[in-house]
Amino acid sequence: MIRNATALWQGDGKNGKGTLTTQSNVLNKTQYSYKSRFEDGTGTNPEELIAAAHAGCFTMKLSFVLQAAGFTADEIETKCEITLGDGAITQSHLTVKATVPNISKEKFDGAAKDAKANCPVSKLLNADITMDATLS
Repeated sequence: MIRNATALWQGDGKNGKGTLTTQSNVLNKTQYSYKSRFEDGTGTNPEELIAAAHAGCFTMKLSFVLQAAGFTADEIETKCEITLGDGAITQSHLTVKATVPNISKEKFDGAAKDAKANCPVSKLLNADITMDATLS
C-alpha cells in the first residue's frame, strides 16, 4: 500500500504560505504557514499532522493487540504531543485513556507497551516516545 500527500509552498520561509492536500482529499489545499507552525496562526502544520498520525496509528494498533488477547475496548482515546526543538522532532508523548471490560491493569499495560513499540508510526519516528496509559 502506498499513500501520498502534496505540499505546495509559495514565497520565503517566514512570509510565504502553503497548502497541503492528501490523497483522500480530507486535507484539500489546507493552509499552513510559518505562523501556524511556530506561532498561533490559522492553519495546520507538520507537527500537528504527525501528532494526529501517531495518535491514530497507536490507537488502532492497541485495538488490534487487545483483540489478539481476547479483549475489545469500549473506547480508547489517545492524545499525542509532538515536541519540536532545535530543528528536530525530539519527542512524541502519548496519553492514553481506555475502557476495556474484564482486562487486568497488567495485561492492559502490556498491550499498550506493545502498541507503542510496534505501531508503524512509532517505528518511523526517530524520537523519544513516552506514554501515560490509564485504564478506566
